[in-house]
Amino acid sequence: MNIRFDNQKVIVTGAAHGFGRALCVEFARLGAQVWGCDILPDELAETRRLCVEAGGMCQVRTVDITQVDAVRAFVDEANSDEPPVTVLVNNAGGVLGQVGRPIEDVPPADWQAIFDVNVSGAFYMCQGVVPGMKAARRGRIINIASGAGLGVSLTGIQAYASAKAALVNLTRQLGHELGAWGITVNCIAPGFVRSNPNTEKQWQSYGEEGQRQLVERIALKQLGTPEDIAYGALFFASEYAGWITGQVLSIDGGK
Repeated sequence: MNIRFDNQKVIVTGAAHGFGRALCVEFARLGAQVWGCDILPDELAETRRLCVEAGGMCQVRTVDITQVDAVRAFVDEANSDEPPVTVLVNNAGGVLGQVGRPIEDVPPADWQAIFDVNVSGAFYMCQGVVPGMKAARRGRIINIASGAGLGVSLTGIQAYASAKAALVNLTRQLGHELGAWGITVNCIAPGFVRSNPNTEKQWQSYGEEGQRQLVERIALKQLGTPEDIAYGALFFASEYAGWITGQVLSIDGGK
């Protein structure tokens, strides 16, 4: 397969580190005009530097995707010149520094905050890009969910497992709705990857024996990398995935 994204514009949310940074760099390396957003400006600048170092193009903006007006302004700016945005990767999300607690100890605001960034933000981004994709009669939307959305979350965070499950079904629903315009919507469910400060804190919390047991439960007996997740998104965004929609790809080393 010769996958290239020349003359295509790609939006990646949560672009400051981890999966998002790997996504930006790999899309840029393959010729895409990348627009990355996050709420961490210094880390975004590093993502842009790495994209340019890889020989690609990347614009970055500080955007809170839970704010619908900010999302619309960002998408409008990205679409202000040619080519239009034809690929969206909804990667922003995570646990927002929260840890697992008994359900009776979880404040409503903490529950809602995780839903806002993991589900509502993705919904707002889809709302922003879909009109242009419909006009072009082509589009690729890739949602980065989690194995937690397909089963029990290692984090023990009720909102995270629930939000990622919601993102999986949003994928299926939009795949059905948007297919008539040549827009595919697919989802990646990563396994545990040491990719950002939160996952690193989670990894350290397991201790040496817990870490060994986690790896032992993986069929391939090793942890994955952010690039492993990015490669799945590259496929879903490519012409080779033109007859695939509403699907969930687990990239987790095998369970």
